[in-house]
Amino acid sequence: MTPPNWALVQYSSPGLTAPSVGVLADRQVRRLPASFTSRPLLALLDDWATVEPALRTLEATDLEIVPDAELHAPLTYPRKVLCTGANYYSHTEEMGTERPSPDADPYFFFKPPTTTVVGPGAEVEIADPKEGWNVDWEVELAVVIGTGGHDIPLDEALNHVAGYTIANDLSARGLFHRKSAVFPAFEWDWVSHKALDGFLPLGPGVVPHWFVEDPQQVGLRLSVNGVVKQESSTADMVVSVAAQIAAASRIVQLEPGDVILTGTPAGVGFPRQEWLTPGDVVLAEIHGMGQLETRMVQR
Repeated sequence: MTPPNWALVQYSSPGLTAPSVGVLADRQVRRLPASFTSRPLLALLDDWATVEPALRTLEATDLEIVPDAELHAPLTYPRKVLCTGANYYSHTEEMGTERPSPDADPYFFFKPPTTTVVGPGAEVEIADPKEGWNVDWEVELAVVIGTGGHDIPLDEALNHVAGYTIANDLSARGLFHRKSAVFPAFEWDWVSHKALDGFLPLGPGVVPHWFVEDPQQVGLRLSVNGVVKQESSTADMVVSVAAQIAAASRIVQLEPGDVILTGTPAGVGFPRQEWLTPGDVVLAEIHGMGQLETRMVQR
């Protein structure tokens, strides 16, 4: 993958009355021309067919640096967040499940965008370990849709991508299995497990798709308090990024600004019963896309 020159971000700075769209290049936020900054990033995605050609000609390092810029989540907020479960061979192995078939249909679940999505440097409230939340980490490549569609053919799926970003699919493992349920199928509680407030750190920015030559050859890493827990590549995915997009579009209409989390590799805390606690700092990284830091705080 060619290292990207820049990523689209949302930021605030002294003097701004509302967050603005900029670019992150050389670890510095830079100001876009006014034609871009008058709208949030979600609105730019709505007009992606027009915006993309202009962005392709951008010389990011020539843009003015924004002093004292504070990054926000790149999208506030995605229209939908779909997440693919158990989509790395190494992760299914560590979780003790059978090796999935490469022809398997992806399993999707939702996260509520407006309450789960938080940006770089966010503090996420979690319960004291004695309360049994058992909060786990999952670094994931997140796909940002630029062109919507329904029943998207596999060979056209990547044409619907605006870009990619880093996600941490925080998971409360201890809340997943209900002690009592009105019906056996309802024993598994995906809402309590995955949809708690702040449980989707996202960012720092959206790397345009043309900087990512092959989304199946991208390195991922996650550390907790400086100790590496996950380190892998998207080459280990069961269902490819393109196949996930195509499959999702058969279920729901994909729209600009939708985000698809594509699964996590081995190294989560569950197999070792190792959980996040207040005070922990989680750093998720994807090669060429930067770093996403999140701090756990007492609820």
